[in-house]
Amino acid sequence: MQINFFIHPSSIIDDNCDIGEGTKVWHFSHIMSGAVIGKNCNLGQNVVVSPKVTLGNNVRVQNNVSIYEGVICEDDVFLGPSAVLTNVINPRSAISRKQEFKTTLIKKGASIGANATIVCGNTIGEYAFIGAGAVVTKNVPAYALIVGNPGKQTGWMSERGQKLIFDEDGKAVCAESGEVYKLENNMVRKFL
Repeated sequence: MQINFFIHPSSIIDDNCDIGEGTKVWHFSHIMSGAVIGKNCNLGQNVVVSPKVTLGNNVRVQNNVSIYEGVICEDDVFLGPSAVLTNVINPRSAISRKQEFKTTLIKKGASIGANATIVCGNTIGEYAFIGAGAVVTKNVPAYALIVGNPGKQTGWMSERGQKLIFDEDGKAVCAESGEVYKLENNMVRKFL
C-alpha cells in the first residue's frame, strides 16, 4: 500500500483510518480508528480526531484542537488554535452519555476562530465566520459573522473573509475579490 500523506513520527494513527492524499498530520497528534480525513488537509500539533469524525478536503486544523465524535467538517473549513467542539449537551463524569452524542455540522468554507466554542447539535453555515473566543449556542446562517459570549451576529462576511457592507438595495461587493453579494430576508447569497 502506497502512503500519499505525511504523518510526523511523534503522531499516532490508529488502524482503520481513511486519510486523503496530500494531507499532513503534525507533532503529537492522534487520529483514532474510524476517522475520515479528506485530501490536502493540514492538522497542526496536538490535534485529536476521534472515531466517526469526517473532515472534508482542504480542512485546516490549527494546534490544540480536539474533534470529537459527531463532528462533520465539509471542504475548506478552518478550525483555529484551541477551538472547542463539544458532542454532549450535559456531560457528567459518572454518567455515560455516548448514546446522546449530537452532530455538529460545519459547512463548506466556514472559519472557526481561536478559542471559539461550538456547542454540539448546531450547524455552522457556508462561509460563516466565528470570531476568536465566541461561544456558539445555536445554528449560524451562511456568511454570518458571529462574535462574543454568547455568540451574536454582528454582520456578514464574503467567501474571502472580508466584511460585507450592504447598500440600500441589499447589495455588497467583496473588497478583495469584487464578487457581488445580495441580502434578502436575512439571508446572503453570492451573485453568479
